[in-house]
Amino acid sequence: MTKPIFALNGPNLNLLGQRQPEIYGRETLEDVAAAMADLGEELGLAVRHLQSNHEGQLVDWIQEARAQAAGIIINPGAYSHTSVAILDALNAFDGPVLEVHISNIHKREAFRHHSFVSGRAEGVIAGFGTEGYLLALRRMASLLVKR
Repeated sequence: MTKPIFALNGPNLNLLGQRQPEIYGRETLEDVAAAMADLGEELGLAVRHLQSNHEGQLVDWIQEARAQAAGIIINPGAYSHTSVAILDALNAFDGPVLEVHISNIHKREAFRHHSFVSGRAEGVIAGFGTEGYLLALRRMASLLVKR
């Protein structure tokens, strides 16, 4: 495959492993990126791993993905629950989109139960810890074979 999968991460995910480890675990985002790169190699997929605390930067990367990516795996963090801009950008992307949440957002505060991104995503993986990223990458591989 020539086009990579964009793995996009939203606000505070740069603090993974340090912030609320009882909820998000002790693995860092660098650990996640390394595991995704290894699995991607196994699956024949390149992964471009990106993180920003800024909504506009995430929108820019989603727009960039229109020409450069085969699919998007996104953990929008808190923007899941607030960002119509990210939803609109994803709606302009033609490839598959998978949404990942480390925690089970449905077992948490009520405001976390709704995600704008879910309305665009082919699938949502929540509550499997950082393993959810690997599950998403495996699913992305199977979705791309069907295209």
